[in-house]
Amino acid sequence: MLTRTPISTPLNVWLLQALEHSGLSQSALAERLDAVVQKKVDRSTINKMVLGKRSISAEELLRISEITGFDVPGEAPLTPTIAIAGKVGAGAQVPVFDVYPKGAGPQVECPPGLSPHGVVAVQIEGDSMEPVFSAGDLLFYTRHTHEGVPADVVGHRCVVEDEDGMGWVKQVKAGDEPGLFHLISLNPGANTMWNKRLRWAARVRLHWPAELARTV
Repeated sequence: MLTRTPISTPLNVWLLQALEHSGLSQSALAERLDAVVQKKVDRSTINKMVLGKRSISAEELLRISEITGFDVPGEAPLTPTIAIAGKVGAGAQVPVFDVYPKGAGPQVECPPGLSPHGVVAVQIEGDSMEPVFSAGDLLFYTRHTHEGVPADVVGHRCVVEDEDGMGWVKQVKAGDEPGLFHLISLNPGANTMWNKRLRWAARVRLHWPAELARTV
């Protein structure tokens, strides 16, 4: 829950400043905000906020600040957070991101040096990536494409979704045929998955051990 000191700037004015600061259009903000809150948000919603015809909830205020990089008005600085979308398998079979309803999962404080914008966190389940990644650790990634496997992620440790809807963290290598990929486990005792079709893959940007993560 967001607790702030009294706000001196009207929220619609703050929203205009946040849009100007970020360079985002109302439509672009609406699209990003709709992806991280439970209520439906479209361009008309943002326009009503800008005109002062619709209130901005505490959750929306926090998310808009994260998206635009513009601090929430008030005396205390905002601590940015990132949503934990669900779990990802490292040996265990985990359906992709079915753990929490949209926008209802826990938040983790954004690690130092990492921008929260466009970043998703997932929690590891399983031990196939030991000793590098352990069960309970958090991985942060950004999806640059909705579908497909960008060439620049091949050879790296990635969060992926396979054709069966299962989520994994593996090292991705080219398979024996175009469109197929080997999912390599780092744990010598774990199985490698050969010639898998993937819906998408995103390179791990940051690994955070469980003991360092602070959920809010």
